[in-house]
Parts: sequence; structure tokens; C-alpha cells
Amino acid sequence: MQINVKKLSDNAKLPTYGSEYAAGADLYAALEGEVIIAPHETVVIPTGIALELPIGYAGLIYARSGLATKKGLAPANKVGVVDCDYRGEVKVALHNHGKIEQTVAPGERVAQLVITPYITAKFLEADELSETVRGAGGFGSTGTK
Repeated sequence: MQINVKKLSDNAKLPTYGSEYAAGADLYAALEGEVIIAPHETVVIPTGIALELPIGYAGLIYARSGLATKKGLAPANKVGVVDCDYRGEVKVALHNHGKIEQTVAPGERVAQLVITPYITAKFLEADELSETVRGAGGFGSTGTK
């Protein structure tokens, strides 16, 4: 699959895969200078790119495991969604979950993008739903082991 990518700034980088079978493509910070993120603060990091995703596909923005475990930085919304009809700049709301400030450098890998198919459902109002063994059991209702 080919994805058209438009660079919106001179320091933008196209997404890249870290290995042959990586599911997520790295997104890079298109910054003019370093950005400091204070503990428990969220900063929107530009990537300097816009995407043209095919109809029926979305781009899911996930944390990079190394950045999350070593620096405590991960997307504030846990998983960002880039819809196929969105043509604006892809940005990452990066949150510092740690206790010390962290620095994001220009060109640093800040998140990963997974391209995935999706289904658009038609929601119908119903008076009743089918019965299941679980029923309406919610959080923790299936046990902890």
C-alpha cells in the first residue's frame, strides 16, 4: 500500500519503519528548537506532515515503547486517530507522565503510526438485545485470573 504524504515544513520527515516487519511507522517531531515538557504537562508536537489515507483506513497514533518507558512520554489521548478524510497536519499531544521535565528535540521520534482498516457501522435502536452468559456484567465481572 502506498500513502501520499505532504511535507508542510522544511524540517518534516516522512514516517519510517524501524524494522522490516514493524507494524508502526515512526513519526518525527518537526520542531524549530527543543521543547521542554514539564511533569504532568501535555504539549502538542507537530510532525510537519499531512496524510492521504485510503477510504476505509485510519491512522492510529500510538506511543513509542522506548520513549514511554525511558522518558515517560506518551500520547495524552492514549491512541490518536487520523481519519481518511483528514488532510491537516498530523500532530501528537505528548504527555509527560513522569516526575521530571523531559526534552523533545527536533527530528526526534515521538510516536508511531499504524495504518488499519475499519468498519463503519450502522447503529440501530433496539428495544432488547440478545442474551449472553456475561449479560450486563461490567468492569472486572469476568474475574481477575
